[in-house]
Amino acid sequence: MAKHAPDQSLSLERAALSRALARVARQDRDALQEVYRRTSRKLFGVCMRILGEQSQAEDAMQEVYLTIWQRAGSFDPERGNPISWLAALTRNRAIDLLRRSGRIPTGPLDLASEVADDAPDAETALLQRGEEARINFCIERLARSDAAMIRTAFFEGATYAELATRGAMPLGTVKSRIRRALLKLRECLG
Repeated sequence: MAKHAPDQSLSLERAALSRALARVARQDRDALQEVYRRTSRKLFGVCMRILGEQSQAEDAMQEVYLTIWQRAGSFDPERGNPISWLAALTRNRAIDLLRRSGRIPTGPLDLASEVADDAPDAETALLQRGEEARINFCIERLARSDAAMIRTAFFEGATYAELATRGAMPLGTVKSRIRRALLKLRECLG
């Protein structure tokens, strides 16, 4: 098996995931299984971080992959990274489930690391570390307050309304700032 530089491996992984999503858009069940195999650990971690309970995270994951099945055609590889699109979709589903349950988490939860799961192979671990390093690098380039909002919204699962309340800002301002920050991130990651 040929070895690839980390950036090249990331590009290959993105391309493979983008192709699989395109096949899912054509209702290819095998492609959905491939997307699941490539993304389920990361997306389950997002659900666990937001929801904090394994059963709710599992429910959210079912909704996530149903949504992927239904909306894969809306992913445009020219506009973004497939894992970022999937993570945003997952975050939104988990927050929706959290709202429906009427439960508000009491603090950050690190339960995702306690879920029994097969360890990723070395290549997958390298890809993930490289992707995380690139994302962190780009987040650090944002204004400090924008970086904090991005981290709170996307890594801790806070809603825009919660951010507005915490920051004593209008909701529209929060949405605009996050949108601008996400555009800067996309440019940096592109």
